[in-house]
Amino acid sequence: MSEVLGREWIAAHVPHQGAMSLLDEVVRWDFARLAARATGHRDATHPLRRDGILPSVCAIEYGAQAVAAHGALLTNGTPARGFLASVRGVSLRVARLDDIADPLDVEVQRLGGGSHGLLYAFRISAAARMLAAGRLTIALNHAR
Repeated sequence: MSEVLGREWIAAHVPHQGAMSLLDEVVRWDFARLAARATGHRDATHPLRRDGILPSVCAIEYGAQAVAAHGALLTNGTPARGFLASVRGVSLRVARLDDIADPLDVEVQRLGGGSHGLLYAFRISAAARMLAAGRLTIALNHAR
């Protein structure tokens, strides 16, 4: 789909709220993929900063939030509740994210899943430079 979805849409459809809502916009998506953009990684008040640094391992959270947005889009705004159960094959190409001048491009691809869980690949880049990548397993919680 081609409609850009901004922070207002993200706030209404993704469980992460306030400062922990890390994505600025969804730039494109389809049944298997979602691409989002984030700029808050340079913010001195970023909630995941420690000792003034936003370590690159935080890229996992950007990927997880993109998965949540993808789930909301696939289910017309009412995604199944779930939690990050596993992270595998993570490759971190930089030590930190806060010194990256360009916006972060966050891409996720659904690799598989069923009623109990989902498997996604994620990739974080900036200006076509790969910063981090890996796979996320989301366990679905059907109790509401």
